[in-house]
Amino acid sequence: MHELSIALSIVDGVLEEAGRHGTGQVEVVYVRVGRLSGVDKDALLFSYRVACGDTPLVNSRLEIEDVEVVIYCSQCQGERTLRSFPLLICDDCGSAANRVVHGDELEISRLEIAA
Repeated sequence: MHELSIALSIVDGVLEEAGRHGTGQVEVVYVRVGRLSGVDKDALLFSYRVACGDTPLVNSRLEIEDVEVVIYCSQCQGERTLRSFPLLICDDCGSAANRVVHGDELEISRLEIAA
């Protein structure tokens, strides 16, 4: 279960950031998780609770924002949100995607800290 190692990394990153700013108690950690990241949300939520066990984050909450897959279609000359995932094909014109713009994210987006 690679979600535990991800959760441990999230905890380390949050503790480092909170320490750097000398902030109060972290209440909520927000992460953005793309559909292409391969992360199981339920496993990540469970793993986060385990990873926080003996840390100052023990009472914090993890909030996950889903990030849809967005491709750039050179045929349409624009970004398109995929409805036909997992196929990386433009839903408008049927062309193969040139690149993924969004959807592979796995990042801490913000922290909610008690005053």
